[in-house]
Amino acid sequence: MHLKRLTALALALTCAASVTPVLAETITVPSGINDSASLLLTDLPVFAPATALAQSVVPDAASITKPAQALAKADKAPVDDADDGDDAGDLVADATDKLAGHVDGDARNVLMSFAMKLRDIRYKRGGRQPSTGFDCSGFVRYVFRHSIGLDLPANSASQFLAGLKVKRSDMKTGDLVFFRTRGKAISHVGIYIDNGQFIHSPSAGKTVRVDNLNEAYWAKHFVGAKRPEGIARI
Repeated sequence: MHLKRLTALALALTCAASVTPVLAETITVPSGINDSASLLLTDLPVFAPATALAQSVVPDAASITKPAQALAKADKAPVDDADDGDDAGDLVADATDKLAGHVDGDARNVLMSFAMKLRDIRYKRGGRQPSTGFDCSGFVRYVFRHSIGLDLPANSASQFLAGLKVKRSDMKTGDLVFFRTRGKAISHVGIYIDNGQFIHSPSAGKTVRVDNLNEAYWAKHFVGAKRPEGIARI
């Protein structure tokens, strides 16, 4: 009877041992068991949970952190936005157009406001600065450069050639008005204000002032109006 029980116990322990690779120490045979039973129990593997857990492979810190580091690097990796280049360019272009439209809408007023502040500065042949005085083209050039950042040619004849022709009825603030005061060549220029008025630096002994195109002298010598290309769309 004892032999059957021991045989069943040995079989059960053998099955349990096949589940885990861990071998326990040799079983000590209780006293009173005969030699046959002793042979069955000696050197049989037994299931030892604590030992199995102690000897199981635990992943080290490096193997755990490597995947996390890889994910972090992936998050920080540069994104290829080449496909968005056209969209970004369109956005920038739209923003630039809106800004330009805002500035252009005020450009003529800014230009004229600046010009009016220079009234009473004396005429100086070849003058290009308020400190020395202005001649007619020097005054015009100074106003455009320092008010709206537009560079014009150096003399009235060149300014006439560079501009776009404008009908008298279509003249706007900031257009240039030209005169022949000596012979057939363009010899004088001013900046149109509105209602026939223009501001200019007339001649020796005078200062920057506002005159009217309808005055006899200026009406006689008036040639036409030109619009600098830099403000042609305004």
